[in-house]
Amino acid sequence: MMKKLSLTLMTLLLPVLLLAQPETPVEEWTGKTILLIGAHPDDDSGSHGTLALLNANGNDVYVMLLTSGNVGTYDRNMTRMRLAQIRRYEEVAALSELGIPESNYINLGYTDGMLEFADQEEVVKQMVYHIRDLKPDVVIAFEPGWGYQKWHKTDHRAAAYLAVDATRAAEWHLIFPEQIEQLGMEPHSVNEYMFWGSDGANTTVDISDYVDNKVMSRSRYISQFTSMRDNYISSDIEDLPEEEAEQFMQRLRERTGPEEHFRYYRGAPDGAGSRRD
Repeated sequence: MMKKLSLTLMTLLLPVLLLAQPETPVEEWTGKTILLIGAHPDDDSGSHGTLALLNANGNDVYVMLLTSGNVGTYDRNMTRMRLAQIRRYEEVAALSELGIPESNYINLGYTDGMLEFADQEEVVKQMVYHIRDLKPDVVIAFEPGWGYQKWHKTDHRAAAYLAVDATRAAEWHLIFPEQIEQLGMEPHSVNEYMFWGSDGANTTVDISDYVDNKVMSRSRYISQFTSMRDNYISSDIEDLPEEEAEQFMQRLRERTGPEEHFRYYRGAPDGAGSRRD
């Protein structure tokens, strides 16, 4: 009986899942403007294979991060200002491994760990400005939840909702109208989304040709994923103890597979977290 019920449910769900797929496979996208929205420098790294592929295929790829990553260290001699500069350097270096220029990197500069306590209207206003300026066809962001509330750690939790809130606000001319009246901007609608970290992932991207790019880009986050987090010396992997450097690179190679997974959603941002998609 249970087996029969499961088959019936799968039969009912299959058309919904198929409809949720991109009409054109992500690997074949070209001429699109892609905007990834995350909380911290390195939040984009799980999508680096897809970003490298999209960039190589002639899409314009941008990364907008909401905090400067100026808190995540155990080095008691580190300051917030210095760490923010280090994290910017590492992020720019990581993106360069994907062929994405520094000019396509935006950081709003909020304090790491405090995004939920920032002025949410002001955060969304800044995000809307960049969305109206860049006019992305696709937004890549944390999974906000698919028929449920998705738990994320602080900053990730805020960024998941802010990404969708900002795209929704960007399409209405009476929200932040001064951007339209004074800056000559136009409302902009985003109708394609790729959410990562989703239990409802429905889209697999083949990044087998870009695994090396992803390994190299992730290796740039020295201050976060090596002993430099405890005692920062430099963001150069050659300054790690030789054995640690080799182990770090080996760990990255072992953890970087040939696929990345997303929940693709097409439609108005209002339904991005609903099972109606």
